[in-house]
Amino acid sequence: MRKILNFGSLNIDHVYTVPGIVQPGQTLPSSTYQIHSGGKGGNQSAALAKAGAEVFHAGRVGTDGIHLLEHLESLGVDTHWTIVDPLEKTGHAIIQVEDQGGENAILLYPGANYRIDLDQISSTIDDFFPDSILLLQNEISNIASLLDISQAHSFEVVLNPAPYTPDLGQRGHLEHVDLLIVNESEAAGICDAPAESGGPLDAAKMLAALRCHVRDSTQILLTLGTRGAILDAPGQRQISVAAYNAGPALDTTAAGDTFIGFFLAARAAGSADEVAMHRARVAAALCVTAPGAMDSIPSKSQVDALTHCDRDDS
Repeated sequence: MRKILNFGSLNIDHVYTVPGIVQPGQTLPSSTYQIHSGGKGGNQSAALAKAGAEVFHAGRVGTDGIHLLEHLESLGVDTHWTIVDPLEKTGHAIIQVEDQGGENAILLYPGANYRIDLDQISSTIDDFFPDSILLLQNEISNIASLLDISQAHSFEVVLNPAPYTPDLGQRGHLEHVDLLIVNESEAAGICDAPAESGGPLDAAKMLAALRCHVRDSTQILLTLGTRGAILDAPGQRQISVAAYNAGPALDTTAAGDTFIGFFLAARAAGSADEVAMHRARVAAALCVTAPGAMDSIPSKSQVDALTHCDRDDS
């Protein structure tokens, strides 16, 4: 199994259940309030570990975030390359979750995630195992430099540019990516186009537009929410999967992170891409049936139990 280095964010999530996402000038009561471990980086490391991958997390937290590292370690994540910074608070998120349907809105304070400097990046990348998978999101500082520095090493670079910022599309940074994983909003940001809802034709147009921003050999995984996901790999048959229904959606916060973690874990273990896609869709479907971010990610055994049914229904 290939090792995975996830250089990503760690956040403390403050989650409020609301009747609807708060609008400007509006005040709404919250029926519940919970604190969870989160951050896209942390969620994806947790999903990788729960899926059975050998995952190492690199990042930065404040002294108030040591419990996040303990949580990841309890799941099997190696946090050796994560620094505890005494000069900054851990990143945190204010998350509104609708009590009907589980849609969310997030306000993010990056905190220590934005104190990741070039020294930390270089020392981590230089010391890590060669021929590994390097997973990145866009919730930490110096992500463009991380992409540039990774080119001197034999990593497979996987980027989930969430949240998308225009600087990632500048100066050819996306050309350093071997696998680009985006949802519709992130894809629209890269292509400077409005996100659309529709059928397969919309997805086909988006994939074609994304091809203009990456190198010819880059694989693109486009997640489409309730419409499933598509993996487009040059020279190979395009793989599409429909969304799986594991029950009513309570909280969609970590669905994308769960999909990514289970997909990459399966690939790192040598599974075919089609198998990885099907496992990922089942895992994401299970995730949304439980509240929270990291805490809602299902176990490998839960996904195993449904995978045969999933393939039979495909």
